[in-house]
Amino acid sequence: MSGAAVQGGLVIGRAPEGTHSLFLNDTPLELSPDGFFLIGFDRDAPMQANLVAIHADGRKIERNIAIAPGNWRIENVAANITGGAKSSAEFQARRSEELTQIASARAVRSDSAGWRQTFIRPVSGRISGLFGAQRIYNGTPGSYHNGMDIAAPTGRDFVAPADGVVTLAANDAFTLEGHLLMIDHGMGLNSAFLHASELLVKEGDRVKQGQVIGRVGATGRASGPHLHWGMKWNSARIDPKLLLPSG
Repeated sequence: MSGAAVQGGLVIGRAPEGTHSLFLNDTPLELSPDGFFLIGFDRDAPMQANLVAIHADGRKIERNIAIAPGNWRIENVAANITGGAKSSAEFQARRSEELTQIASARAVRSDSAGWRQTFIRPVSGRISGLFGAQRIYNGTPGSYHNGMDIAAPTGRDFVAPADGVVTLAANDAFTLEGHLLMIDHGMGLNSAFLHASELLVKEGDRVKQGQVIGRVGATGRASGPHLHWGMKWNSARIDPKLLLPSG
């Protein structure tokens, strides 16, 4: 297998010849026609996973995978985790529909082979937010940062980091994500790009690596212009930075 067997990492492997089915901790894994598979490790994944390949004759090949811990930036803050704010009924109503759209987009399974490519950065700029970073508010952990932020001026083009199919293009800005763009790269791997000022592709479009797909902005809940790039493999949130050549 290649890639980082680490919390937040993604590995690509090839099943032994003659494998009929493949399981990770008793959960079936998708196999490409030529026998490749992906495994993503969530930010808080356990330190060990069990991989089982089953041959057509019933024979099993097992492999235990040691998962290295991530190195997260943790910041202790002397403040209330809620900040004294209360969600409005209007926000809750809108948010429910937005989350439904996001879940539907993540459920799309395209035949894209973007997962096979070496990913590229979607935009140039300073990395201003790290995957996995977390604040502790008076001893209470807040939600961790689930993507990589890249600071860039409003209007700068951003590109597809790999081939894929657009599964969501929110031209009506979402409450938190703003203009949200989601792309399926195949085999359960997908990207989400938040806070765009403009989207240049639409749902169902096939995009190529390096193609301009939107422009950086500060829509939704954002303190300034930047691109938030989040990635998931099935239900596991992974670190986009680890997919880059210098990751």
